[in-house]
Amino acid sequence: MEHLVNPKVKSIEISGIRKFFNMVSDTKDMISLTIGQPDFSTSTHVKEAAKLAIDEDYTSYTHNAGDLKLRAAATNFVKEKYQLDYDESTEVIVTSGASEAIDITLRTILDENCEVILPGPVYPGYEPIIRLCGATPVYADITKNQFKMTASVILPLINENTRAIILPYPSNPTGVSLSKGEIEEIAHLIRGKDIFIVADEIYSELSFDSQHFSIGSILKEQTIVINGLSKSHAMTGWRIGLLFAPEKIAKHILKVHQYNVTCASSISQMAALQALTKGIDDALPMKEEYKKRRDYVFQRLKAMNLEVVKPNGAFYFFVKIPSKQISSFDFCLQLVKQSGVAVVPGSAFSSYGEGYFRLSFAYSMTTLEEGLNRLASFLEKQ
Repeated sequence: MEHLVNPKVKSIEISGIRKFFNMVSDTKDMISLTIGQPDFSTSTHVKEAAKLAIDEDYTSYTHNAGDLKLRAAATNFVKEKYQLDYDESTEVIVTSGASEAIDITLRTILDENCEVILPGPVYPGYEPIIRLCGATPVYADITKNQFKMTASVILPLINENTRAIILPYPSNPTGVSLSKGEIEEIAHLIRGKDIFIVADEIYSELSFDSQHFSIGSILKEQTIVINGLSKSHAMTGWRIGLLFAPEKIAKHILKVHQYNVTCASSISQMAALQALTKGIDDALPMKEEYKKRRDYVFQRLKAMNLEVVKPNGAFYFFVKIPSKQISSFDFCLQLVKQSGVAVVPGSAFSSYGEGYFRLSFAYSMTTLEEGLNRLASFLEKQ
């Protein structure tokens, strides 16, 4: 019966990140620097709020868009942090993680034969959805621009078929973000055109060297902002994403969300309410620790004479492989087999990631030190 499966589904594959991790996960004594997941625990007060929700039988469906108290807390959070201005009753949707927010956004705004501009390299979660919608991904090569998706990179790719621009910052896999000036240039370029900006700002609370500046604060009418609590509050498994959009767009996205999941978990929503109110600054101590790790890893990588751009957000390094004679997949496979340390092949992040590997520093200093020691020994033997 497989021949009856939707050809568009057949043509996509599981994430290269997971594919590689699953391939090497049973390696004995392996140090993994692969997964982009905080190594911190969800705050105790957030967990207690979830327990209370269960005890008080808050276990039924909520409003499709999410509990109104949570939506109000979300609008207050982004107003205080990023000067975003949204109406909690009509312009916010609580989703089952930022991944669902990406899915329902693209399924709402895309149709056959339109194009979506996105950076290359990029997180692998966008292209499959774009293709399932019948649209075409158009990659902007950012490898020669310090991994920055700027207006000058975007401009040559815009045409009459361009429907949306994916703007993930800080970026997975590079950790690179955009300055206020760079965002303003993009807004100036796009303003008034029939083009959406899909701003994936899931790492906004993990901006190390300057305050995150959201394009939604200056181009609200064309922007859909995607955020969530997975990275900022170490709540990956709680699956709470947040989508902000003008009412005229949000009301249509809500229909897709409704038929997709009905609503996000009511228990997770109460945990999220606590995270966005009492825990509004829970990300700060984690950010400081990540910054220390970033500086340590950067110093170690430079000492190995590896070519790398210092990230100013998230928890990733995107590192140039020193040899052009080997693919990123084969390099990473050799690294696992010979040294017992795993990183992600750059090819998992589109063809523009070939020749690189992604290293996550969302691990303890002890793990990072041992992993980098093994990487250094491996490179010395090459």
